[in-house]
Amino acid sequence: MANQEDIFKKVISHAKEYGYIFQSSEIYDGLSAVYDYGQNGIELKNNIREYWWRAMVQLNDNIVGIDAAIFMHPTTWKASGHVDAFNDPLIDNKDSKKRYRADVLVEDHVAKIEAKIDKEVAKAAKRFGDAFNRQEFLSTNTRVLGYRQKADGILKRLGKSLEKEDLADVKALIEELGIACPLSGSKNWTDVKQFNLMFGTKLGSTAESAMDLYLRPETAQGIFVNFLNVQKTGRMKIPFGIAQTGKAFRNEIVARQFIFRMREFEQMEMQYFIKPGTQKEWYEAWKEKRMKWHLSLGMGEDNYRFHDHEKLAHYADAAADIEFKFPFGFKELEGIHSRTDFDLANHEKYSSKKLQYFDPEENKSYVPYVLETSIGLDRMFLAVFSNALQEEQLANNTTRTVLKLPAVLAPNKAAVLPLVKKDGLPKIAQKMVDDLKWHFNVAYDEKDAVGRRYRRQDAVGTPFCITVDHQTLEDETVTVRHRDSMQQERVAIAEVKGVIEKAVAIKEWLKGV
Repeated sequence: MANQEDIFKKVISHAKEYGYIFQSSEIYDGLSAVYDYGQNGIELKNNIREYWWRAMVQLNDNIVGIDAAIFMHPTTWKASGHVDAFNDPLIDNKDSKKRYRADVLVEDHVAKIEAKIDKEVAKAAKRFGDAFNRQEFLSTNTRVLGYRQKADGILKRLGKSLEKEDLADVKALIEELGIACPLSGSKNWTDVKQFNLMFGTKLGSTAESAMDLYLRPETAQGIFVNFLNVQKTGRMKIPFGIAQTGKAFRNEIVARQFIFRMREFEQMEMQYFIKPGTQKEWYEAWKEKRMKWHLSLGMGEDNYRFHDHEKLAHYADAAADIEFKFPFGFKELEGIHSRTDFDLANHEKYSSKKLQYFDPEENKSYVPYVLETSIGLDRMFLAVFSNALQEEQLANNTTRTVLKLPAVLAPNKAAVLPLVKKDGLPKIAQKMVDDLKWHFNVAYDEKDAVGRRYRRQDAVGTPFCITVDHQTLEDETVTVRHRDSMQQERVAIAEVKGVIEKAVAIKEWLKGV
């Protein structure tokens, strides 16, 4: 585990050193669990958002986007169930005075059991070499099966207890498992209590007339209250989807793991409106579709898995997470939820407005069911960034730190480097930058020896380095160096744009989706 912690610390320090993520208001000692995206971070974040938006909205004829306001009428959150049911189970340690999410303590305990499974697999893989069959080993090894059974049993019990709101049993489970406070090692726990996560605020010019509002804890409700507006103005026929990206706010008491769990974060959500009774097939279809989108980025199939929910939210009849292998273990990256007609039916009830769809084929009106896909943009950023950061041993016994970001997402697609700062080379390099920047983000770098500049661009994640040298003066060719392989090729200046385009075009990456 210590090794994983070390890797995670490197991710955090690299993110700061190379202008990706800074602590918010750092000069005033920062604000806990709030972060700012730096000059490279904002580019990566924008590129991830666009990659999602293109796949979700542009490539689907029946999905459109909106941008709903952060402030919403307070009755929205009564109708959605957030006022009554948007709680986390919290537990305090009496000795360290630290507060934890009770479910996360149990999930972290299960992650340790799962780490033992990984250890057994690694040992067996080493022992059997090429003859090792991972699936067979996982399904037959008695020790692995024992660990799996234990982990599944714990999660099942936790899910049932949370569903029944049996907080006494959640505490009993923590005590039975011998879970200690990560800070003090003490097992002296308080009872588990529920805590509402919404941030309250006020709207109005005077204290007396001000209306109590909430900062939205999710973006989905902005879609539901606009369902009829979009359906009628867009003449949408069911099935159809509405997508949105935007900020959401949760008063996380136990915000941790860098940008994985923050108080202010960004969601990318799509609500798909369907005929009641078809939700099972759409649920399976969207699970498959979303996994394909993730795999299109080439971050390794083994890093993803589905996790079906034992405890369903108050609105769902089926729910699964796409989990990603972060440096701290498998955690939720995206949720796919069959929300039934809970949201629209409730908004219909609370607003006294009809939120129904007239189906010409059935010749009747009904409240549509909803299938949701919801992904955290910041979590996706962390998945991409942590997966990309690698330290490589090179043939000459040196190491290089390289950020192998998918080229389609990289902040800068190329850096143009004059070999020396004389002989007219900077002028040619600058001309190339001026031409290429109409098509991609490109950097110009002339400081230090060219080898050091290569290393710097590797660490920042730039897929291509283009070096202008003395041969360029003779034949108008440049050296194009590929970040991942470090291979170099001689390319005519006129062809450089085409080489970059082929590697970074969204179309090339999304073909399989």
